[in-house]
Amino acid sequence: MSDERLRRDLGLDDLAKDIFADPSERDPMRAVAKDARPTLPKRFYREVSVAASESEGGFAILLDGKGVRTPARRPLTATTLVLAEALAAEWSRQGERINPASMPLTRLFNSAIDGVADRLGEVEADVLRYAGSDLICYRAGEPEALALAQAAKWNPLVDFARNALGARLMLAEGVMFAPQPPEALAAIARAVRVYVGDSGAESYLKLTSLHMMTTLTGSCIIALAVALGRIDVNEAWACANVDQDFQMASWGEDAEALARREGQLQDMRAAALVSRAFVS
Repeated sequence: MSDERLRRDLGLDDLAKDIFADPSERDPMRAVAKDARPTLPKRFYREVSVAASESEGGFAILLDGKGVRTPARRPLTATTLVLAEALAAEWSRQGERINPASMPLTRLFNSAIDGVADRLGEVEADVLRYAGSDLICYRAGEPEALALAQAAKWNPLVDFARNALGARLMLAEGVMFAPQPPEALAAIARAVRVYVGDSGAESYLKLTSLHMMTTLTGSCIIALAVALGRIDVNEAWACANVDQDFQMASWGEDAEALARREGQLQDMRAAALVSRAFVS
């Protein structure tokens, strides 16, 4: 199965692909351009609560006392009270209509429970494919200001890969593919395997958050740095957007790109919250 099809099937590239709305409507600028308005379901509940789930383990999210289910009709449960309360807060914040664009954590859990849980090997392999052409390894030769900005943000991550993961990455100038040493890729694979583990729900939630952060940033190393607590989500996002920030500083801001980026940042924050929930 191709990488593109895998991400499409699991809903991991476009997190708005769920039962609530057409994913094209997530971007308000695109909706205006199409002269279309999303039809969102009305809020059908009054109270949101959290309760221990005896049948599923962990904590269930309740709407007027009834458990929330994923698009595949599986119980929406969280392994920790902190995550359950964060999920409940998303449902509580909904207004007259339920807007999935404002529920990144719920969408992450839907993807984890309905998709990733049954395909752990494929999703883990997709994360590792990013390591073979990681964002932080491809540097600009010019302009000098961009090269310096990349080095300032990415060199510490290269050091993290070497010192914490045992992966000595090769850097390249330009966009031509430069293969990484097999030893480096093996070291990253071991780090991912150790982090994800094999403990049921915790495992597939960790993997979903890691995959999400990897695809959002284009970097397995950035995702691992967040998951292992080496950098926070704000620094990770700044590292992932060095090139875009430089372009905007040089040529001006793009309103549509900024709106899209803000939505992606909310997804990144949700993934980071999940990944950090399991770090002692």
